[in-house]
Amino acid sequence: MEGVIIGIESTAHTFSFGSVSTNGVLFPSQSSLFRPEEGGIHPREAADHHSDVTSELLNRVSNAEYFSWDSVVAIAFSQGPGLGPCLRVGASVARTLSTSLQVPLIGVNHCIAHIEVGRNQTGCDDPVLLYVSGGNTQVIARADGKYRVLGETLDIGIGNMLDKFARHNGIAFPGGPEVERLANNFTSEGWKSLDSVLLPYGVHGMDMAFSGILTSAIQRISDGHSLEEVCWSLQEHSFASCVEVAERALAHTGKNELLLGGGVACNERLREMSTIMCEERGSSCHWPEKQYCIDNGTMIAELGRRMLEAGISTELLDSAINPGLRTDNTSVIWH
Repeated sequence: MEGVIIGIESTAHTFSFGSVSTNGVLFPSQSSLFRPEEGGIHPREAADHHSDVTSELLNRVSNAEYFSWDSVVAIAFSQGPGLGPCLRVGASVARTLSTSLQVPLIGVNHCIAHIEVGRNQTGCDDPVLLYVSGGNTQVIARADGKYRVLGETLDIGIGNMLDKFARHNGIAFPGGPEVERLANNFTSEGWKSLDSVLLPYGVHGMDMAFSGILTSAIQRISDGHSLEEVCWSLQEHSFASCVEVAERALAHTGKNELLLGGGVACNERLREMSTIMCEERGSSCHWPEKQYCIDNGTMIAELGRRMLEAGISTELLDSAINPGLRTDNTSVIWH
């Protein structure tokens, strides 16, 4: 039987166990999402949630028809970046499984895992990644043995911005899908003009900023604009800024593939805007299935697989979490 790598994701609100075979076949993750009753994510409460559901998730993994503990050849886990208390839960479970199964432990970079699962799923080879999630917004490309950050948010992630706007307007977490639905409602009878609800356009060279557009969008609601209209304008402005920086990165690097990753990459309007941009410049646009855009254990397992093939593993003494781990802190020696 083929070997299997288990991946454990625990950077923020999602606790997830996924797996991938040694020849690169992805298997669905078993996941549990922490949903705060009010406000945003409290790191300790999210960590408590992860601890509470560990046994349930492991049972679900054990009972999956494609899975056998005897076939496990390595345990990969998110070493960073992320919320410290949440990362510690995943790391602790990973160390326990690695020790008990006597298989290698592999600490992986969560941001890079989004790239590698996208490459596996879509077949793209050397893309520019537009990484749009709750905690991160970055434009990334591989160069000189690392994934380089060519541009990023200067304040909050685009997903965080959408969630904050949604929460301010009584929409439960996660707010992005409901913002998308309301925006679609507004344009269901045809395209509208942005002139009546203009928002700040937060592009600063190769970087982006989203706190200003958030404040302005909240103010537009106070000024009497409908929630649907502001949701639409908020998407149009914020997505356009991301696509602009992504296009500039394609031009700068000479690459011709754009890969979308992160939870906000589930948004159909962002996918449409990215595809139009790529078609206009003779490039191709890619994204993995939605289950692999959001945080999931399978993407951690896929990066673990690539690292294992390259002879990389993590000693117990080196397995401490790194909440501030940067995308470009990790050397990339795999193909």
